[in-house]
Amino acid sequence: MSGPLRVAVPKGAIFEDALRVLEGAGVPAGILRENGRRLVHEREGFRFIVSRPSDVPVFVEYGAADVGIVGKDVLDEQEPNVIELADLRVGACRMVLAVPEKTAGRVQERISHAEVIRVATKFPRTARRYFEGMGRQAEIIALHGSIELAPLVGLAEGIVDLTATGTTLRENNLVVLDEISRSTARLIANHGSYRLRNAEVAALTERMERSILG
Repeated sequence: MSGPLRVAVPKGAIFEDALRVLEGAGVPAGILRENGRRLVHEREGFRFIVSRPSDVPVFVEYGAADVGIVGKDVLDEQEPNVIELADLRVGACRMVLAVPEKTAGRVQERISHAEVIRVATKFPRTARRYFEGMGRQAEIIALHGSIELAPLVGLAEGIVDLTATGTTLRENNLVVLDEISRSTARLIANHGSYRLRNAEVAALTERMERSILG
């Protein structure tokens, strides 16, 4: 296999962290800052594919990208058939169960009594596993944005979502009832690329890990 090494880079909250780690490893990822509307860039032996974070594992799993950077939360939710190469130790956040402050006690009591509660989330598999792991049931409502709105308008009693600083939760009078998991950005690889371009992928992984350690 030849040609530029294809790297899937996520837009959004971990975009700058991903670029910083790549640049620290000597990868010319700074080109991605030069034109925010372009989705594919090539420079010095690399092709960069810019996509939504949730799409990065798809590009990597199906071979459109050799490697990619994605949050552990997305990997846990999608369980893609990819190789997890390294913990990049950036983009730290927590997956939490959060509820309105004024009903927190009542929701906790309902969970304790094994009553079914209604939860909104962008991570339905993760939420289902969490409640099943406790031997509890929940009605899971999948949403794609503004999760915090769901308990405020009576759509759900709580949410399962990511939080980094907790600011959005506080601004919407939500409190954390439980921490489900912690997440950081990971470097992942396509199985075929890992086998056929192993020297390149291994070298990139080593440089990125050195970059993280400083």
